[in-house]
Amino acid sequence: MQISEATTKYPFSIFNLGFRIFFLGAGFFAVISIALWSAIYLFNIAIPIDAVSNFQWHAHEMIYGYAVAVIAGFLLTAVKNWTGVQTLYGKPLMLLFFLWLGARVLFLFGTMYIEIAAIVDSLFLLLLAVAIAYPIIKVKQWGQMGILSKVILLLIFNVFFYLGAMGILSEGIYWGIYGGIYLVVGLILMMGRRVVPFFIERGVGYPVTLYNSRFIDISSLVLFILFFIADIFLQNQLLSSSFALALFIVNAVRLFGWHTNGIWKNSMLWSLYLALCFICLGFLLLAMVYFSGVTKYLAIHAFTVGGIGVITLGMMSRVALGHTGRDVTQPPAMVRYALAFLILGAIFRVIIPLFISTQYNLWIGISQLLWISAFSIFVMSYLPILTKPRIDNQPG
Repeated sequence: MQISEATTKYPFSIFNLGFRIFFLGAGFFAVISIALWSAIYLFNIAIPIDAVSNFQWHAHEMIYGYAVAVIAGFLLTAVKNWTGVQTLYGKPLMLLFFLWLGARVLFLFGTMYIEIAAIVDSLFLLLLAVAIAYPIIKVKQWGQMGILSKVILLLIFNVFFYLGAMGILSEGIYWGIYGGIYLVVGLILMMGRRVVPFFIERGVGYPVTLYNSRFIDISSLVLFILFFIADIFLQNQLLSSSFALALFIVNAVRLFGWHTNGIWKNSMLWSLYLALCFICLGFLLLAMVYFSGVTKYLAIHAFTVGGIGVITLGMMSRVALGHTGRDVTQPPAMVRYALAFLILGAIFRVIIPLFISTQYNLWIGISQLLWISAFSIFVMSYLPILTKPRIDNQPG
C-alpha cells in the first residue's frame, strides 16, 4: 500500500480520510454487535460459538472490533496532522477498512471461521501499524512511538487471543481480552493527557490554565506498566489491586487539577471529563476486587462502557466536526442526548449493581438499550457529515 500526498479531494468523500469510514463503521458496529449480544445474553438466542465462551466472544469484538475501529480512524487522521504526511485515503484506505469489516463479519455470527478471521484481523492490525508508522518514521517524530507501540501490542495480544481460541496458547484468551482492554485504556490515558487539557482550556470560553504535573505523568505511566504486568502475566490479585488503587489516586489528583466549572456547559468537554472519571472509577473498583470482594466485571465495564464507550463517542463527535470544516463547539443537537444516554447506561451497568444486585439482568438490559440508542443517534446525526465533502471545500 503506497501512501501518497493528497492534493485534491478523492471523488468518494467517505474514503477521503481515515476518520470518515472508520467512525461510521464503528458506529454501525456498536449498534449491531450489542443488539446481537443482548439477544444472546438476555433472550438466549443461539449462534455457533464454540471455540470461546459467549462472554469472550462479546469482549473480543467490543475491543478489537469497536474500539480498534475508533482508534484506527482517529490515528490515521491525527498522524496526518502531527507529521504533515498524508495517511491512507482512497483505495488503500478502502482495503484497510474491508479487512476490518471482513474480520467482523467472519466473527460476528460465531466461531465457525475463526482461523480465517484470525488471519484477516491480524493483517488489518499489521497494515494499520504500517500505515501509522510510515509518516512517523518519515519525519522522525520519535515521540509518537509510544502510540505506535500500543497499536503493535494490540496486534500481538489479538494474536494471543486467537491462539488461545485455537487451543495453542493456554493463557491466550485471557491475555488477549484483558490485555486488549488495558491497552485501550492506556492509549486513552496517554492521548487524554495530550488533548483533554488543551480542549478544556480552549473550550470553556474564559482564560484558564489547568494543573499538570510531570511527577503525576511519570507515576501514572510506571504504575500502569506494573499493574499491566501484575494483572495480565502474574495474575496476582493483591499486586494488581494495589497498583490499581495507586492508579486511582494518581488519576483522581490529575482530574481534580483539570476541573473547571465551564466544562459542564459544553457536551464536547463534559463527556471527555466524565469518561476519564469512569476510568478512574474502574481502577478503584479493581482495587476493591481484592480488598472488598467486588466483582471484576463491574470494574471492567467501568473501563469499557463508561470510559472507552463515552470517550470514543465524544472524540468521534468532535473529530468529525473539526475535520469536515465545522465548529467543534456546535455538534448536532441530538449528540448531547447520545452522550447522556451512554453515561446513564454506564451508571446502570456499573454503579447501580454495586448497591442493588438483585435485578442484575434488568440493569444490564437497560444499559444495553441505552448503548444502542446512543450509537443509533450518533449514526443518524453523523451519517451526512461523514459521507459528504468538507463544507469549506478543503481536502479531507
